[in-house]
Amino acid sequence: MTLSPIAHAAAALALAGAALAPAAAQTVSTVSFVNGLTIAGDTPDLSSGSSFDRRVGFFSDLYYDRARNEWWGLSDRGPGGGTLNYNTRIQRFTLDVASNGAISNFKVVETIQFSSAAGVALNGLAPSSSSVLGNAFDPEGVVINPRNGNILVSDEYGPSVYEFNRSGQLVKAYTVPANLLPKVGGTVNYNAGATALTSGREGNRGLEGLAISPDGNYAYAMLQDGTVVDGQLNAAGTALTRSVYTRIVKYDTSTGLAVGQYAYKLDRNGQGQGISAIVALGNDKFMVLERNNRGVGTDPSTSMSDPDKAVYTIDLAGATDVTHIELPTGANDALPAGVVTVAKGAKVIDLDANTLAALGGKSGEKWEGLAVGPQLANGQYLILAGTDNDYSVTQNGTGTQFDVWFDFSLGNPNANSIQCPVGLTTGCTFSNGSGAATLSSAYSLLPGVLHAYTANISGYTAPVPEPGSWALMVGGLAALGALARRQRRAAA
Repeated sequence: MTLSPIAHAAAALALAGAALAPAAAQTVSTVSFVNGLTIAGDTPDLSSGSSFDRRVGFFSDLYYDRARNEWWGLSDRGPGGGTLNYNTRIQRFTLDVASNGAISNFKVVETIQFSSAAGVALNGLAPSSSSVLGNAFDPEGVVINPRNGNILVSDEYGPSVYEFNRSGQLVKAYTVPANLLPKVGGTVNYNAGATALTSGREGNRGLEGLAISPDGNYAYAMLQDGTVVDGQLNAAGTALTRSVYTRIVKYDTSTGLAVGQYAYKLDRNGQGQGISAIVALGNDKFMVLERNNRGVGTDPSTSMSDPDKAVYTIDLAGATDVTHIELPTGANDALPAGVVTVAKGAKVIDLDANTLAALGGKSGEKWEGLAVGPQLANGQYLILAGTDNDYSVTQNGTGTQFDVWFDFSLGNPNANSIQCPVGLTTGCTFSNGSGAATLSSAYSLLPGVLHAYTANISGYTAPVPEPGSWALMVGGLAALGALARRQRRAAA
């Protein structure tokens, strides 16, 4: 589905009018799976460097900017799990969308690398000093600020929220709430493990999802799991039992300050359960992608049984601000008296229900991207979901990296995967430790996966540019119209 610039601008103006009007309560219904794509794991982006350095990271998050008709796919900290030098980046891509919502022809059209305000690359390497974040960056959630077109990204290391200009340069760092800052005693420690931390986010489970209000006044960042204070160490202090609750943090985008935190109840506190994405439907209504750690993934020990990846609608209206409240530990449901959680609705998408033949009818482990796409001619909306394929790379206990190759026709592709030195197809071994292995044509790198769904979203309120920006667009629309009239006269 391709719109001319004039038609697209007119459609965007119509959406702006709808967004400025009083919104009805948003509901998601009549969700249908349309089709899916697998994107080769060695697909290159448009940066420079070796083919391994340029390997696209699919999809820590997805975002559709309807004001500009742009798709964005966020790559995370890189293929080394924080151990390899990797300049963090985001990809702008295009998709063909048919009238029924079917997607095809994925293509990267722009690669933007993130940098500090001073122009220094933000890197996926873990902080070199435990007490200084420096330029370490682990991007996980992305939105476009409708007020200025800037790119907002949530990060796991800080856990931080950053705002970048369209060239990827940092223009604002939001203030990290005190109870999210990782500490051992009173000392900040970005590299400490969960059992050593005494407060703040758990390592590698920081601000995973990011949403923005339709007017751009507020951003909502969501922890993958609750803070370590919300969890509970065992008597020996050697293992953390995670809480069944996590937190949504509301930020004022003008000041960069957190103005509230809200408790969200996960389906379980085991199986690596956590959230991966949050998408705004209106000012208080959202969709949340929640998942466990089952399915096809780069770790050979990952279980293939009972993958559970689901999208829910939630409502923040009426939820208690829990900024200064410790949430229950473990699976204990006993919230403090008077505390009201985020209202969690019924499951609207079961991401495991529709699988692709290219993956042998199996679900990916890391469904992490979610976005509301364009509105179709029949009034329904496209919803796009995507997996994070970890660059199809894993590492051993000493930090050595390996490409991971899969035969998806096997009952357990994880246990029977093959590991090769990164960028090579020789010197390979079976991931299960059974010895040397030779790649055959049956094996491929783990692809990125996109699923397309259509849904009725009543009262959906899309982010739109502020009035000053619309004035520029109206002027551009008028100029395009005049140009079109001149072209028609010249052709006559």
